[in-house]
Amino acid sequence: MFTDFMRRAFKWFLDPVSRALGNAGISPNALTIIGFAMSAGVAYLLASGRFFWGAIVLLFASAFDGLDGALARNANRITQFGAFLDSTLDRYSEALVYLGLVFYFGRAGQITLLILCYVTIIGSILVSYTRARAEGLGIACKEGLLTRVERVAVLILFLFINRLDIGLWILAILANVTALQRIYVVWRKADAKLPAVAPTNPPQT
Repeated sequence: MFTDFMRRAFKWFLDPVSRALGNAGISPNALTIIGFAMSAGVAYLLASGRFFWGAIVLLFASAFDGLDGALARNANRITQFGAFLDSTLDRYSEALVYLGLVFYFGRAGQITLLILCYVTIIGSILVSYTRARAEGLGIACKEGLLTRVERVAVLILFLFINRLDIGLWILAILANVTALQRIYVVWRKADAKLPAVAPTNPPQT
């Protein structure tokens, strides 16, 4: 996965910085919350049309997303709640960023880009959900073209060059393709002999 490649590629930076933050008494959960707060700042910048500065802040927020995990590993402070908080705030952070774009395009009357933002966030949520649901069934599911790291990288790139019209088409299509990929992967991996799992909330009759 590209995520694993990026973690290895920036290990030289993440490890010493995370150790320094740990020595300063900063917890992994604190870094997770700081990253979320920065994403709220990104949403504000995008909503006001400052795409270049939004890309800059999003780049720093993404660094915090890597630092919290590095700090947890290096300081041996990996906890179930920390992993849960990180995953949950990742979803909120991504939704906030696109909310900023939705606000901007809504005010500008750019309906096509507004719809693309909506389709992108649906795909992003489904990419995460399919993995979580699969792992809940005991099936590993990390495959896919556009995981969160790739989505953030694509968004940052097209914010920098101010071509969100292209970037959002790529994100909207490939995020949903990734969700479909994971559905296919789970179908291939699932044991056909196991009984079907009843839905959590069965339809009302």
